[in-house]
Amino acid sequence: MNKLVTFVLIFFGSLIHSQNNITHEVYFETDKYEVIPTEENRLLQFISGLADIDIESIAIFGFCDDVGADSYNLKLSKQRAEAIKAILSNHEISENVITNVDGKGEVLLRIVNETNVSKIRGLNRKVEIIINPKPPILPKKEEEKQKVPVDEKPLETAEVIKGELKVGDKIRFENILFKTGYSLINPESKKTLNDIAEALVERDNIYFTIEGHVCCTQFSRDAIDRKTKERNLSVARAKYVYDYFIKKGVSKKRMRYLGMRRKFPLGGDPKYDRRVEIVINYIDDKNKKSVESE
Repeated sequence: MNKLVTFVLIFFGSLIHSQNNITHEVYFETDKYEVIPTEENRLLQFISGLADIDIESIAIFGFCDDVGADSYNLKLSKQRAEAIKAILSNHEISENVITNVDGKGEVLLRIVNETNVSKIRGLNRKVEIIINPKPPILPKKEEEKQKVPVDEKPLETAEVIKGELKVGDKIRFENILFKTGYSLINPESKKTLNDIAEALVERDNIYFTIEGHVCCTQFSRDAIDRKTKERNLSVARAKYVYDYFIKKGVSKKRMRYLGMRRKFPLGGDPKYDRRVEIVINYIDDKNKKSVESE
């Protein structure tokens, strides 16, 4: 594509807020369904902007220009839609929210304020992504909040670490949430992670594995770390926590880290699959015989 066409594509493919939906368009070269680097970069920027959006559903529609047989265009438009779905999935967009992936075939030439037919056809070789966000959750009334018994509040992770533990126990880091596609935790999770580190410094007789997890990837593969472009995001998340604990004074001799990819999804909101857990491997209790995990 020439520079002028590229400029037009970028202009028309920018983020558009239409009513409650968010849309994005990805453009393709003639007879191709592979996403070119410039369009992939634009798509990844779009995905980054979805990190703080609670998504209800995503529809993906592929299109072709008006050149070629109908059967060929239908197949190619479907392939384009599937290519975009794969990129979304590889960057931690849950397939559970992708409700429609369809090839619509050709788009007829439209009468617009443009005489360059090749340019119009370039705008028709595309995939449209339509994001439908969930409606905002209204705050609970004060009387509804009071209905929840205080005793039912779960223990904080730091308190669990200070309690009774045994080899094989798995402790999920509650309220430690990662930004979609990155190994960095959300700012609001910092205090919680610091409390966990302090508990581990105090409880210096336990040895453990830090396990990182991702959501939404196809075929249980690891997701792509958008910062490094490497497919090792679950490992990167575990190492982020490992390095953080070292800085806070936890001995590296007590820890190791592993990436678990998407082997153990929780089955709920995808954001909770972007998580880290620790598994107790060894307890050095001088009052009891130490037991190693198998």
